[in-house]
Amino acid sequence: MFKSVVPVLAQVPTEVCLGQQNRGMATLKAISIRLKSVKNIQKITQSMKMVSAAKYARAERDLKQARPYGVGAQQFYEKAEVAAKEEEPKKLYIAITSDRGLCGAVHTGVARYIRGDLAADPNIKVICVGDKSRAILQRLYGKNIEMVCNEVGRLPPTFLDAAKLTNAILNLGYEYTDGKIIYNKFKSVVSYAVADMPIFSLKSVESAEKLPVYDSLDSDVIQNYLEFSMASLLFFAMKEGACSEQSSRMTAMDNASKNAGEMIDKLTLTFNRTRQAVITRELIEIISGASALESKD
Repeated sequence: MFKSVVPVLAQVPTEVCLGQQNRGMATLKAISIRLKSVKNIQKITQSMKMVSAAKYARAERDLKQARPYGVGAQQFYEKAEVAAKEEEPKKLYIAITSDRGLCGAVHTGVARYIRGDLAADPNIKVICVGDKSRAILQRLYGKNIEMVCNEVGRLPPTFLDAAKLTNAILNLGYEYTDGKIIYNKFKSVVSYAVADMPIFSLKSVESAEKLPVYDSLDSDVIQNYLEFSMASLLFFAMKEGACSEQSSRMTAMDNASKNAGEMIDKLTLTFNRTRQAVITRELIEIISGASALESKD
């Protein structure tokens, strides 16, 4: 069986055979390094999935308690039929995101919504709550960004955070007529959607036609209520966004772990086949060399 192989191998220089063996060993080493790297990535994604699952459970509980704040604040604007009536409205958008990634398209969806409106109306001013929305919008619409809030997403949002953000927006110096809070509305563990809530200035609220239904309202009372309602809306939006972010990160890490498992199986199969090919080639070379020596004798 090996006699037909010996004449061919006898014509091949020794350096070529060694080069083929070295290439095979280099391939094995590269596959082994890649396999180890993917296994480490899988451990990280599995750990992040477990952490996100625990944070999601807490975020969902907090969201149930925060929803009355947002629903109650929105009812006032709807019942009073508040609307901006200025001939030249100045719009203000508040993007609710965070500083943390690896959570699918949660932040991209908010930025895409704002980008579409900015393309139609380039005069809209934007406040980015979270560094992710700033990073997406800054390249094309950097001049529209009025303020950026960092250190968002590391800890669960609180009403104090929303109150501080409200105070910073009101003291910004930009006199807007109306605007929107753009956030991710949580639906289920695997579902969320980009939503918005309206916000209005003091003048817009005072000019509402059905506002006289409420008795004993003066400018100070309306101003105080607007501050509280904005804080309530921001708190509600931040809770919705946090819950959507954690659920999306949990799903993303689960998918990443499954993909890593599939890649580990493929790399293991490739490694075993390559190792078997190297061993088979070495055995052929050894037996061929022995046969060549026997033929010379």
